[in-house]
Amino acid sequence: MVKVPNIVVEPPGPKAKAIIEVDTKYLATSTKAAPIAVERAEGSLVWDVDGNTFLDFASGVAVMNLGHSHPAVVKAIREQADRFTHFAGTDYYYEVQSRLAERICAVSNVPGEKRVFFSNSGTESNEAALKLARWSTQRKLFISFIGGFHGRTMGSLSLTASKTVQQERYFPTMPGVTHLPFAYCYRCAYHLEYPSCGIWCARVLEELHFEDYLPADEVAAMFIEPIQGEGGYVVPPKEFVQIMHDTCKRHGILFVDDEVQAGMARTGRMWGMEHHGVVPDIMCSAKALGSGVPIGATVFRKELDWGKKGSHSNTYGGNAIACAAALATIDAIEKEELAKQAEKKGAHLRKRLDEMMHDHELIGDVRGLGLMQAIELVKDRRTKAPACKERDAVEQLCFKRGLVAIGCGKSGIRIIPPLNISMELLDAGLAVLEGAVKDVK
Repeated sequence: MVKVPNIVVEPPGPKAKAIIEVDTKYLATSTKAAPIAVERAEGSLVWDVDGNTFLDFASGVAVMNLGHSHPAVVKAIREQADRFTHFAGTDYYYEVQSRLAERICAVSNVPGEKRVFFSNSGTESNEAALKLARWSTQRKLFISFIGGFHGRTMGSLSLTASKTVQQERYFPTMPGVTHLPFAYCYRCAYHLEYPSCGIWCARVLEELHFEDYLPADEVAAMFIEPIQGEGGYVVPPKEFVQIMHDTCKRHGILFVDDEVQAGMARTGRMWGMEHHGVVPDIMCSAKALGSGVPIGATVFRKELDWGKKGSHSNTYGGNAIACAAALATIDAIEKEELAKQAEKKGAHLRKRLDEMMHDHELIGDVRGLGLMQAIELVKDRRTKAPACKERDAVEQLCFKRGLVAIGCGKSGIRIIPPLNISMELLDAGLAVLEGAVKDVK
């Protein structure tokens, strides 16, 4: 049996370099994290074009919750492709889209009768939620959070506030968004401590913003992630989310749950918001929903529906192959009890990460839920100065040693392997990660 990870040629090897050269010449500047040129992938393993075997702790950035090339998903894609690949589900009817609509409404965390709009990505699912909130409430203002990420198109970008580079040179985006500090207790914006803070970061909305300058009866919706993703895998106290939810209810503000990264069983629940004990008016999903086939879904209470043809639409939303992949994904999550697997393996992961933090001063914080966890690297635990260069160095060392890992937040590294990863492979990857942290001091 070949050991995993297995590096036979120092990456990037000659074949990878040739691909990277063409990519660099013709593709627009993007967010490349490591020079990995993939040839194939299966489960939690990735093989590059030079014969190296990597362990995947990134899951295509939280997309491959079932692992790469899950047999049930591959089968569903093939069978649907044999029938037809596309017929504009926004304009016509076909069974696979109708079945997925019924299924995702049934498993969603939106209460009561509901409807769904299909799109192609997380940012599109949030765009649909923006337009739906304006349409149904006839209000124009929105609330989101510093550190939040809801996409990069011009509407959803107005909600996003996780990195300045995402905003640079794009002003003006959609006006009317107020950004509040998130409950990032490790780096409290108000320099308070939980729980003696009284959850001021949540109460400040009514006690300050609504009182002084933000008319509550003109706010259409609040957009919130159950765990901030790009912002650093920040898990807020349950009370923070509950207070925000109750405040929205009191003022007729729609509560929009962005599950794009936290959803689909990743946190040990089907939806991350379940950990906080509240239900949304609108829920946005994407990423892992299609197991690598682009699809987004915006699920909402029935009474919010546009009810008028042409108010919102697209061409590829509800694509037949994407719907087939999503149905197979939901089936596999339920059949293989992947939420339970994520919870169990997440407990083991937390124990190992806590041990790492105890042994390595470079790690300032460990946080997350299920198999959505991260370590935050700091130069000094007292000052909490972000160790950005050290984080990048750890990431690159992991890559050189056969572990695919990706950063988040100021100086975090996220651990998001496939939910069905074996304990042996999980431990093997953690050993590589710890070795990299140890060697970058």
